[in-house]
Amino acid sequence: MSKEKRSHDGGNNNNNNDRNKKRKFKVSSGFLDPGTSGIYATCARRKERQAAQELGLLFEEKLEEIYKDELAELDAADDNTEEGDNNDDKKKGEQELSIEDQIKQELSELKDHDKKTTLTGEKKKDPLQFIDLDCECVIFCKTRKPIVPEEFLHKIIESLADPTNMEKRTRYVQKLTPITYSCSGSMDQLIKLAQRVLAPHFHNADNPTEYKFAVEVSRRNFNSIPKMDIIKQVVIEATKGGELGHKVDLKNYDKLILIECFKNNIGMSVVDGDYSKKYRKYNVQQIYEAKFNDNHEEDANEEVRT
Repeated sequence: MSKEKRSHDGGNNNNNNDRNKKRKFKVSSGFLDPGTSGIYATCARRKERQAAQELGLLFEEKLEEIYKDELAELDAADDNTEEGDNNDDKKKGEQELSIEDQIKQELSELKDHDKKTTLTGEKKKDPLQFIDLDCECVIFCKTRKPIVPEEFLHKIIESLADPTNMEKRTRYVQKLTPITYSCSGSMDQLIKLAQRVLAPHFHNADNPTEYKFAVEVSRRNFNSIPKMDIIKQVVIEATKGGELGHKVDLKNYDKLILIECFKNNIGMSVVDGDYSKKYRKYNVQQIYEAKFNDNHEEDANEEVRT
């Protein structure tokens, strides 16, 4: 009897282990289209929605602050286009449409207006749009013109790291990663993506500076290309097969090439050396904790002096 109990318990333990393994490797149902630009964010587990709300408020504020002039130009261009279209429609309506047809046209215009709005109430052409990746601890904010992800995020991090700014803007958000462009998960597309993203930084004929650089790859639910194959190919593209004087330096780099692989999508961007040295890999939680500790030490030193 005791042997049967032990074997029965052992079977239950094996079943529990199998269930835990299944839970551990959860496959996400969300996806990103090739050509997408934006910002990845990691966050506390099961706090994805709250983290998106926090970032949404922060990004909206900084969007108006950083791209105020560009947004005004885009709004003006849209207004001019809509005004021209409306005038043309009015002229056609006066000349051709009956009252019944005019009513139908107005209803059609209302439907078109509704189609331009997403389920969250955001217009499809809004510069910021959060996409549900259905992935634990990860969210993504898609960006459009006039936002340049690396520039936008660097200015936000710079502001958050300001030692005079002790306001904690986020509770659940952790690390932020810009994505200049993205492609589908194949080697051919990766090469094209690397050529596009790396050219302004490494292949600028007007500024032929030789950089020390490194490559950092993060993969989630991605197995299309081995990690080392991605790194080797990106190094080849950055140096143009060794023709340029750029050198790989994993510790004291001037430029860091960030690569985020999610399902069948590969995103890429380039950040400066202050990414890890000064701004703690854009981890807003660590940035705030460092500021708080520094401020606490200064207060303690002042008390000792007095």
